[in-house]
Amino acid sequence: MAFVLSAVCTLTLAWQVFDDAPVAVAANRDEALERESVSPGVYREEPLIVAPRDAEAGGTWIGYNEHGVFAGITNKWTDADLAAERSRGLLVADVLAAESAAAAAETIEAATETDEYDAFNLVVADESAAYCYQWNGTLSRIDFEPGVQVIVNAAVNDTVQLPSDHLVVAREQADNALAVRETLAVEDGESVSTWLERAGDVLGDHEYGVCLHRNGFGTKSSSLIALGPETTQYAFAPGPPCETAYEPVALESKTDTSPSAVEADCDVEGHI
Repeated sequence: MAFVLSAVCTLTLAWQVFDDAPVAVAANRDEALERESVSPGVYREEPLIVAPRDAEAGGTWIGYNEHGVFAGITNKWTDADLAAERSRGLLVADVLAAESAAAAAETIEAATETDEYDAFNLVVADESAAYCYQWNGTLSRIDFEPGVQVIVNAAVNDTVQLPSDHLVVAREQADNALAVRETLAVEDGESVSTWLERAGDVLGDHEYGVCLHRNGFGTKSSSLIALGPETTQYAFAPGPPCETAYEPVALESKTDTSPSAVEADCDVEGHI
């Protein structure tokens, strides 16, 4: 059975909720503590991709590009025995080369025809479309309606799939995700910056069970992202958000003047 603890493990997406930022994301990455990574920056220049980098395999688990396409991946718990011929993080990087979420879907479908990956939930969104591809040896797709979505290893919103050998922990994770989704329902008049700040609080609140501290494994980082025609924000905590401040991502590249460069006024507070 493939029960691997890796990749982003809690991904919250507010899609088509905020007029100025149709894509807003708050996500924790849970990973083996010894696995090294590089903090977000210019991952690729053509097209401009902003993402962290996994130092081991060279891929990424979360990011966006100059076209306003977001991609983020979580592990998916499954009973399937998969060959994992190629890193899932490299698939995320491939997706982030797409000019739209619609075009990214073609990339995912073609990639899973030619290579086998560990199981995943892969979320892609832009201002026009948002969906999650699930892979466990076969590929399926969940299209999102506008609103707040929460994706974890065991569940995509109300779609819950429990691995036979870990029913209790998977059920608990799915319940935690439901609590996060209910708490992060967007309030009347709430701005994207306020929602992201509130989402960061939730991701670092141990009552929700999504900020993990275990022997050799836990929440390694957290990302807060907002994307829109006139707004691009990325704040990153290079550690568990319960004790690590979110800081604006600064891009050091000659492409910094691109409309998709991270704005300096990203003012999400940290949590210490």
